[in-house]
Amino acid sequence: MRQAARLAAYLLCAAPLAAEPFEHTSGEWRQYFRDWLAVCPNTVDEDATDYYGRACFASTGSQELNSTNLPSYKLTLIRDRLSGDLDIAITVAADEGSYDETQALALAFSGEETVSLSMGEELETRSNVTNQYFVTDEELRDRLFESMRERTSLRLFVPLEGAEEQADIRLSLQGVMASLDFMSTYARRVAQY
Repeated sequence: MRQAARLAAYLLCAAPLAAEPFEHTSGEWRQYFRDWLAVCPNTVDEDATDYYGRACFASTGSQELNSTNLPSYKLTLIRDRLSGDLDIAITVAADEGSYDETQALALAFSGEETVSLSMGEELETRSNVTNQYFVTDEELRDRLFESMRERTSLRLFVPLEGAEEQADIRLSLQGVMASLDFMSTYARRVAQY
């Protein structure tokens, strides 16, 4: 009886360690890493006009969901499969309002100075997506990646149009390192190229 219990405990503990990416029905390799989902489509489209066709990405989202049952706020890391470049994007899809682009977003890591990101200076939109904001400053982006690797969470402050107070969102960073490793490993793995 004790041996059966030990075997069961061993199998329960070993299963997450042996977890492999799975191929989703949409044709993507996916794997969960704690609070992050990392994804690499199994094809590369070099002529794609958006990052999905030529990138792997990993995201974490807010606990708060919008009316479409998706996170109201998301933090996404993107690896270009052709160049290896890394990007950071923040998505604001809250029902209570859009990001007020006349004010700065802010990221706060515990023990560090709050980082302000202003539209047109440190942030931009791409590919006709109006609610996803990419960090444009390469040096700042590298500093943010370093902070993400060292911390377990961050707070995102988003000024919303017409709202008196800005949204204050906690986002988990548990799983960032494994997600970056996954994207690096699967960036060149494709079913057809």
